[in-house]
Amino acid sequence: MIELDGAAGEGGGQILRSALTLAMITGRSFRIRNIRANRARPGLMRQHLVAVQAALQVCGGDATGAALGSQDLTFVPGPITGGDYEFAIGTAGSCTLVLQTVLPALLKANTPSTLRLAGGTHNPMAPPVQFLQRAWCPRLAEMGARIDIHLERFGFYPAGGGIVVARVEPCALLRPHMWMTRGERRAAYAEAFVAGIPGRVGQRELECIGRAMNWGEDQLLIRALPADQGPGNALMLTLDYEHATEAFTAFGEKSVTSEQVARQVVQRARKYLMSHAAFAEYLADQMMLPLALAGGGGFTLDEVSMHARTNAQVIETFLPVRFTFDRLDGVDRCTVMRNDVG
Repeated sequence: MIELDGAAGEGGGQILRSALTLAMITGRSFRIRNIRANRARPGLMRQHLVAVQAALQVCGGDATGAALGSQDLTFVPGPITGGDYEFAIGTAGSCTLVLQTVLPALLKANTPSTLRLAGGTHNPMAPPVQFLQRAWCPRLAEMGARIDIHLERFGFYPAGGGIVVARVEPCALLRPHMWMTRGERRAAYAEAFVAGIPGRVGQRELECIGRAMNWGEDQLLIRALPADQGPGNALMLTLDYEHATEAFTAFGEKSVTSEQVARQVVQRARKYLMSHAAFAEYLADQMMLPLALAGGGGFTLDEVSMHARTNAQVIETFLPVRFTFDRLDGVDRCTVMRNDVG
């Protein structure tokens, strides 16, 4: 039984999600205390509980403490089973975080799988669906994984109501990979998604992006959604390179101006551009577990966050790998290799 402290390091939900994924794949049980201890509302929120429930369905395991607000969970995995699954988060809790918990495990199933999730698709503190489609899945494909994610309906915070469908093919062994440079830029554009709110809100956001990034109108795209998928507003800036794609997102909300929303996206994009790294902070964190499963690889990144260091510690607890963080030619680098000593 692996013992984990949910208050360690960054102290968020990533500790639980990584542990669930790795428990399913390795067959090793774990107990986690102090779940999300560093959050304003500690314990299992709805999306974390659904992640546990999804993991239980995928591997037929057992869990003690799987309840809303619980800060102590014991998880005993069973064998991973492919097939068709449906999960309803019931709120704007993130569909994408649940997907990222179970998809790596389903790569190890003997048959293809389809997952249909209802809940939040675009909300703060979680990657939007387009991030998985554009940034995460293509990198996994380079490692041999075949995952297709389709967004059927947007679900903005706080109402939710979105629908995402993911299909995954079995992949017996992920290939190690290195992403040291981003390569030549292929495309750069911004999108303002608006549903149930005036289109001028998104237009103002795009105008701010255009001025800040010196982009033309062909790079500034308004995406008007059906009103019944709102109210909601997301501003997304996508940078597509030969070896990596990044999508930076900010969300409109009451008392926040269009200029402030645009500024959030521009600041994060500029930080990435100035770093010359292959990955930005969030994609870097989300590629650590697949690389560990592959037994090696690495990437350059624009920031080594506490989130990443905490994730590394959890992964090293389950797998015989070692993460190192250093600098190469003035750029931060993350490397993972097998740790077979002893």
